[in-house]
Amino acid sequence: MGDLLQPTHLLVIAIVLLVLFGGKRLPELGKGLGEGLKGFREGLKGASEPTPPPAPPVQQQNVVPVPPPATPNEPQIVRKG
Repeated sequence: MGDLLQPTHLLVIAIVLLVLFGGKRLPELGKGLGEGLKGFREGLKGASEPTPPPAPPVQQQNVVPVPPPATPNEPQIVRKG
């Protein structure tokens, strides 16, 4: 199990890939795989860098709506206590 990637194994894998995908698609697949690995490595490098702390949240003030002033047409309610 330790000798998994011997030259004969790599040759068999290359032949299978050539049969499955053809000669025209192999360079495209290699390029896509290389770009994917490059992006993955850049993502890992970016994740290891410290990120700045988030800004403190802005606290909202509770505002009570003020009722409109009484107009002269509305009757005034007077409570006797």
